Amino acid sequence: MEKPLQGQTVLVTGGSEGIGAVIVERLVLEGATPIIHYSQDEVVAKALLTRIGGNGHILKADLADAAEPFALWQKAVDLAGRIHGLVNNAGILTEISIDCPLQDWNAVWKREFQINFFSAASLSREAIRHFQTEGGGRIVNIASRAGQRGSSANAMPYGATKAALINLTKSIAHSFGREGVTAVAIAPGWVRTRMAEDVIVTHDNLPTVEDIPIGDMAEPAEIAELVAFVLRYSQESLNGATLDVNGGSYIR
Repeated sequence: MEKPLQGQTVLVTGGSEGIGAVIVERLVLEGATPIIHYSQDEVVAKALLTRIGGNGHILKADLADAAEPFALWQKAVDLAGRIHGLVNNAGILTEISIDCPLQDWNAVWKREFQINFFSAASLSREAIRHFQTEGGGRIVNIASRAGQRGSSANAMPYGATKAALINLTKSIAHSFGREGVTAVAIAPGWVRTRMAEDVIVTHDNLPTVEDIPIGDMAEPAEIAELVAFVLRYSQESLNGATLDVNGGSYIR
């Protein structure tokens, strides 16, 4: 197979399972060396590293801690020396009702923003500074359809974080493109993952596939293939784009 990412080192947050793990596998297939971030389960991370033939590294960080993204980036640089790409994939979705206690409401919003957005912003800051002195690089932010059309009543924090992530992508693209630092957001709709399945099980009447014109969710492999494509040196002009992967369920 053609290896257009040969020689690249890419940090993938939330890279040990779900969409992140499939992204890691695709990057290796195209020649990159992934740095796989995980938050808790070292066994799962090591199993992924074994699946990709040991062609990568694993690093642990709790992105709920505001200091950890900076520490993670430094560990990655110490490990690899030069990093060519950052994929901000880590994210959570916590359902919360507007009728819940105020303390719970505030806690969910703070945690969701820290993991989904602030950690990505912190890592992007470090990546930009690194790319400025090392000849450029790519940032890929995994956003969501919810960041564009809004989210359900019980998932407003999630939608808000993803909207912020899309805006961050545009700001980076506009501000640092001339320095060789480019950014692209990918905005999936429903993707066949454990998180999606958990939400569907919780809501028996949730209109999922019925809401998608092609009649099916996206597969994680579709997202992974697109991430790898965006990271190619030949795709510089994608800078600032938000790429929709939602089967036609939200068309801009």
